[in-house]
Amino acid sequence: MRSLRRTAMRALTIAMVAALVLTGTTLVAPSARAVGDLDKYLNLPLVNRDADHGPGGIHPSLPTDPAVLKKLLDEARERGVAPTSYKALLLQYWLADTTVAAGIDLKSWNPRAGVTANRDNLAKSYQLYKNLQLKHRELQWAGMGGLVGADFGGGLLDFEMATDVYQITRLAPVANAIVTETNRAFGPIFIDKLPTGLRALARVGATITPADLRYVQGSILVMQKNIFSDLMPMHRAYVTVGMPALREMHSAGLFDDEILQAWESVATKTPDGIAAGNARLLKREQGDVINKQWDTVRAYKGDVGEAMTYASTLAGSPSVAGVLPLRSYKPLQLKGTTVDGRTVAVTVPLPSWNWSVFEERWAYITDQLLPKYRFQVENRWPALSRELRMPSDQQIEQHRPIWNLLPMMQSALNTLKVEVK
Repeated sequence: MRSLRRTAMRALTIAMVAALVLTGTTLVAPSARAVGDLDKYLNLPLVNRDADHGPGGIHPSLPTDPAVLKKLLDEARERGVAPTSYKALLLQYWLADTTVAAGIDLKSWNPRAGVTANRDNLAKSYQLYKNLQLKHRELQWAGMGGLVGADFGGGLLDFEMATDVYQITRLAPVANAIVTETNRAFGPIFIDKLPTGLRALARVGATITPADLRYVQGSILVMQKNIFSDLMPMHRAYVTVGMPALREMHSAGLFDDEILQAWESVATKTPDGIAAGNARLLKREQGDVINKQWDTVRAYKGDVGEAMTYASTLAGSPSVAGVLPLRSYKPLQLKGTTVDGRTVAVTVPLPSWNWSVFEERWAYITDQLLPKYRFQVENRWPALSRELRMPSDQQIEQHRPIWNLLPMMQSALNTLKVEVK
């Protein structure tokens, strides 16, 4: 009986193979099917690395489920595919894994949808930043980003409402008064020595529209996602796998030798190594990831972008102990000689610089944020950790500066002192 069964099974198998051959059909092993799935995800361009191009992840055709992405990555490694060929897949995996850890839906994450649509994403992003710092003392970029980012998030809430245009436009008369007083004390030649943003605010502050505010807020939200998408996958790889994962990202071409060295410095967990590595990561954020975008915002509609970026400098006040508000760093100082030979000097509590200009922004960061945040980590950890534990949504709400912009400008006008000798 068993012999008859074996004979029947062999006959059935032969018949099936013959049928496949006659119909031109071939048997495909599971591994071969997987190869086909992987191949369509290799050598993809990072078309959405700049989130201004659309919602979702790095490329619209890539999955957003970390489990699916991991299987594809594992297969690529098993096949010996060059990391440069699965660069997009690798970054998408770590980005998807990071957004899941943060509680963010990567597929629907669209910065241009506005602040209300992205408020939870902002809070969850910065909460993840701060949690990383609390668990890993060496991740100072994350802690500083969580605190300062939530401060800027509060400003974004203010810029969202069309009624806030009223607050912005009320700055124009005060800016005009400051320009007029400078002209009276110094003469027309000194007007050009005023910050370009202040002069722009005097010219167009009264004409800024809700559409202008929506454009700026959307651009800042794009920058926020771009920073998250670039640096947070590195952090996630570091805390879950370690340096081997970062070396794979480096081999794939996701960052250069300097950034790998920065991570190696962070991983030493020595004070100087941590400081140097985090400083380089911060410079990547500000100098590589969002620098051109700030330039674009500042150039928006000429004086309009200049005025609004200057207003953001006027309002900015990072909640890191010991750090000066942006408006108090390098305040406006004018010195000169009148036509009759007298020396004139004036100091106004207004910023002489603009946060959107990289060189000026980086000077503030290296003079204020980096050293003073490091001091907090190394010498005031209990106090800093209490700040880091404040829910980010609560911190965002507490740092809404728009209602203070006009008093700030009015104070500047009231304290404008001209000294003539």
